[in-house]
Amino acid sequence: MQRILPPSSISTFPQGLPLFSTASTRILEQTLAAALPPHTLMQRAGEAVARLAMALAPHAQTIWIACGPGNNGGDGYEAAACLKHKLPHTRILISDVRAREALPTDARASWDKARQAGAIWVDAQPDALTAQDLCIDALLGIGLKADSGHKSDERLRQLLTQVQNSPCTLLCVDIASGLDAQTGQYAPEFAPGFGPGRAPVPAPQALTRQRHTLALLTLQPGLFTGAGRDACGQIWWDDLGADISAYQQTNLPPLALLGAPQPAPARQHASHKGVFGDVAILGGEGLAERGLSMVGAAWLAALAAMHGGAGRVMLALLDAEQHANQASSAWPEIMLRKPSAQDWSSATVVCGCGGGLAIAPWLPTLLTQAPRLVLDADALNTVAASTDLMQQLAARAARGQATVLTPHPLEAARLLQTDTARIQADRLQAASELAQKFACTVVLKGSGSVIACNALDSKQRTPSLWINPTGNALLATGGTGDVLAGLIASLWAQGLSAQQAATQGAYRHGRVADQWPAERPFSASALAQHLRTR
Repeated sequence: MQRILPPSSISTFPQGLPLFSTASTRILEQTLAAALPPHTLMQRAGEAVARLAMALAPHAQTIWIACGPGNNGGDGYEAAACLKHKLPHTRILISDVRAREALPTDARASWDKARQAGAIWVDAQPDALTAQDLCIDALLGIGLKADSGHKSDERLRQLLTQVQNSPCTLLCVDIASGLDAQTGQYAPEFAPGFGPGRAPVPAPQALTRQRHTLALLTLQPGLFTGAGRDACGQIWWDDLGADISAYQQTNLPPLALLGAPQPAPARQHASHKGVFGDVAILGGEGLAERGLSMVGAAWLAALAAMHGGAGRVMLALLDAEQHANQASSAWPEIMLRKPSAQDWSSATVVCGCGGGLAIAPWLPTLLTQAPRLVLDADALNTVAASTDLMQQLAARAARGQATVLTPHPLEAARLLQTDTARIQADRLQAASELAQKFACTVVLKGSGSVIACNALDSKQRTPSLWINPTGNALLATGGTGDVLAGLIASLWAQGLSAQQAATQGAYRHGRVADQWPAERPFSASALAQHLRTR
């Protein structure tokens, strides 16, 4: 068993941990079960849950286990039997959805073991649970699909509501019940606060309790994106004795990889600024356009490119042609240019940060000339509003010009001519669609940012999808997206591929936020200045 988050714990997997689809996980499960004596896999799962439960709540007087109608519930019964044997003086309480006779074969066997061990059945969550006790969620496993209807089951919903509002530490088996393991989105009828008579939000004590999830056999994408991070909390993984690391030798490649840190290349002593590339940034609509200045966004991208290690950084503000008095820099290392004076064909270009309406006239030039182009913010919105610009963007790859898009969900929705709800419903699919449509690399920002590469360019038998495991709510402030765009361009200019710059840029950007001292004020400019080149 290993802890997956914080991300430093996955650094032993150089390319990132494999994340499998539900269908592939089912096939792996069936293959492993067929090679073992009957009931062995569920026994291993129950023992793993019990081990983690004892580590998380060593002083619990009560452990309450909510067991569902399938094999996820069977894992809960098996854990109850193990816990009762190891903790004879602890109250092991079970509430379940189905009678024994209605359970699958393996789950019935585990039900019997829990009864024989002395576990006690109760109708509902006990009132006396305290913060030192433990709640185990074994109601629903990985088979739930957020976009399909589910037969009404009032007993299941009753127990799930109690689990979601429990005051004690929560341990979920496989995934938080109600989440789609592939997308990280709740099935609407199982989301917290759904339905008549249910609390609109979880109880206050449920918002502050510790949350843990033990993924069994494989890791799944929904643990790390969408609502997964908030619902599942700290992720743990036990492969139940399967050699998942050999997935590349199977016919079941993972759906995605969980981003992992990569060592920064050593900088040779005999090097100079030209070795580390040029980044040119176009953005920052000034006050003259509409009286709404967004110059700060372009400055943030430039600051990030500089601190990210680029050899030279040039900044072309969009109103510099008319207002030369703005051409003064608080950072003398950043060289200011008029847009018309910058050679866009010889640098890694960032376009759109704070661009507003003023960015539109420059997009045809940059789409034609820039060899490596990061499009962000208003550049994306402008492209989305123009069929001609979308065609120009898609044509870049055929000319050997590479592009990275860094949309948030609303910008992604505009580019795919849909709505934000559809983007968030399946973030991996949305990122893949964008990468295919525009033959580029995409960073779909949000909780568990998704990085997608155009699969047509992939020559290796590895996924073209990554989920970034770093970052937190500190990043939910203006300007952090501009910092990310500048950092990606900086890494790209230094010699990484578009995919490497996107995955490592997202990882480093989030990692700085994860390591931010609680007592230090956070802002986008502070973030940019704390990026590390080594």
